[in-house]
Amino acid sequence: MGEEIIQELWSGYGEIVRMPVADGTVIVKRVRSAKASSHPRGWATDRSHERKVRSYEVETAWYRDYSTRCDARCRVPDCLALSEGEEGVVITLEDLDVAGFPGRLGSLGAIEIEACLHWLAHFHATFMGCEPTGLWPVGTYWHVDTRPDELDALGDLPLKAAASAIDARLTSAKFQTFVHGDAKLANFCFSKDGSRVAAVDFQYVGGGCGMKDVAYFVGSCLNERECESQETSLLNTYFSALQEALGERHPHIDAEAVIAEWRALYPVAWTDFHRFLKGWSPGHWKINSYSERLAREVVGSVA
Repeated sequence: MGEEIIQELWSGYGEIVRMPVADGTVIVKRVRSAKASSHPRGWATDRSHERKVRSYEVETAWYRDYSTRCDARCRVPDCLALSEGEEGVVITLEDLDVAGFPGRLGSLGAIEIEACLHWLAHFHATFMGCEPTGLWPVGTYWHVDTRPDELDALGDLPLKAAASAIDARLTSAKFQTFVHGDAKLANFCFSKDGSRVAAVDFQYVGGGCGMKDVAYFVGSCLNERECESQETSLLNTYFSALQEALGERHPHIDAEAVIAEWRALYPVAWTDFHRFLKGWSPGHWKINSYSERLAREVVGSVA
C-alpha cells in the first residue's frame, strides 16, 4: 500500500497523507512555505500568506511544546516527528483512525455534541492561565488584529465601529486559557459510538477566552433554530464539564467565577466571529437572524 492523500491543505499550501510504516500507518502533514497562487474566496494577499506561514509555525510549536499535556479527555494525536526547513514543514502524527477515532461526521447528535463540549472544557481547563509562548498571542483565525482586510470590507458600520471594543472585552477577561482556534466539526475525530473524540488542526491555537471555541463550535454544527433553542443547555453541559475539570486540575481557581465571567462573554465571542464572517463572506449561510440579534445586543452594550 502506498501513501494516500487524505486532504489538500487550504489554498494549496500542501497536503495531508496517510503513509504506511513498518507497524501500521502514520499521518504526515506536508506544508509548503511558498505563496499560494489563489484563495477559494479571493483573499490571496501577502498578508494572508504571512498569516498562513505563521500558522504552520504555531502548529509546529504546539506539537513540540504543548501537545503532550493533553490527556485522554482532550485527546490529540501523538506527534511522532517534526521537520522544519526552507521549503516548509513536515509533521508526522499518530493515525487517529487506528487509535480508535475513525469517525468524520457531517452532522452530530446529542452524544457527539456532548463529547466535543467535554473535550473543549478539559482542553481549556488544562491550559487555564498558561502563557501562549510560541503560539498566537490571541488565538483563532479570525482575530481582528490579523484580519484588517476583512474588517475594511465589512459593510455593517455599527459592527465595524465596535470591533475593537468587542475584542477588548474578550482579551481583557480575567480568566484566559488556550483556545483551539478552529474548533469546527471537521476538526474532530470520533470513536465509533460517538462518545469519545479527538481534535486535530492546531494552526490557530493561542491565548484567549474559552467562549471563542464554544461559540464557534456550536455555530459549526447546528442550524439557526438549534443554536437559539439549545444555547442554555449546551452552555450548561460545557460549564458542568469545565467545573469538574478545573476542580481536578486547578483547585485553587474559583470555577464559579470563571463560569460567571465566561457565560456573559458567550454572545461577545459569537459576535466576534460574526464580525469576521460578514467581512470575509457576506453571503455565508452562518449569517442569520440569531447571529444578527446577538450582534446588535453586543454592539449596543459596548457602544
